[in-house]
Amino acid sequence: MGTLYIDRKGLQVRMDGEALAFYLNGKREGMVPIRPLQRVVMVGNISVEASVLHRLALRGISVLFLTGRRQRFCGILHGSLHNNGLLRVRQYQKSLSPFCLQVASELIERKLTAQRDLLTEALQERPDLRFPLKRAMEILCRSIDTLLGTPADIDTIRGIEGSAATAYLSGYTSLFPSSLGFKGRNRRPPRDPVNAMLSLCYTFLHWEMVREVECIGLDPTIGFYHQFEYGRESLACDLVEPHRPEVDRFVWRIFRERRFRDRDFNRDSETSGCYLKKAGRKRFYPIYEEWAKQMRPKWREEVRRIARRIMDGQDPLPE
Repeated sequence: MGTLYIDRKGLQVRMDGEALAFYLNGKREGMVPIRPLQRVVMVGNISVEASVLHRLALRGISVLFLTGRRQRFCGILHGSLHNNGLLRVRQYQKSLSPFCLQVASELIERKLTAQRDLLTEALQERPDLRFPLKRAMEILCRSIDTLLGTPADIDTIRGIEGSAATAYLSGYTSLFPSSLGFKGRNRRPPRDPVNAMLSLCYTFLHWEMVREVECIGLDPTIGFYHQFEYGRESLACDLVEPHRPEVDRFVWRIFRERRFRDRDFNRDSETSGCYLKKAGRKRFYPIYEEWAKQMRPKWREEVRRIARRIMDGQDPLPE
């Protein structure tokens, strides 16, 4: 077990030797040993003793904090980060150089290619959707060709990405039944079950990248495609881009396999938001974790790859 999900209102988490102990209304509900953990996800109104956070930090176990029903990102706790000052100095230097344009172009080219491949895969399973999928694929192919030219600047790349996104979504939305109400991407709040699931999975993917970025010693706030914006982990946003289609494929699959349906989601009358119910979240965590275990080596290598490039091919983690 590498990841522990704690999602139960009113739960208290305490230390008991080398294990986490869980209490509800003063009664012990269970225990989990710390040794196999790499990350902990805490959702909603949970009480955690300081000794728990101290021990997790000392063991280098990352903790993600999310709000309850809406599962908004609140923050991350780490232990000591890598003392790789030289890597960060090089990162700051590269962020002010033509390196940004090169990295941005490559990241978005990979993203668009992965989107095209996803729609190609979908067409094999849904030949009845040939028209919307083929139309979207053709526009994506043209966008990739344009991108492989020599974009003049970051804004040009953003324009290409934006027009490609419109085409991609027109094909992607056709893969879902109309009963789910998925007509396009929306968030803050998501307004249908597919957007709710996409937002939740993107939140987890972003956190996974922030964790890897910080553990290797990079500064998550200094990106190359996503420019600096106060409070945003721009480098993590960069590295997430080529992996978004993997999330899209995962979400499509779990709805196609009917693991989740409309009844698994709540509608918030005040915000018009749509959120996964508690029972649905309980089923979602192991499904996500099974998928994430396969993807984490790719995400880790993504971070190591950019670190090696920043260091001009040198080992980003010297002894």
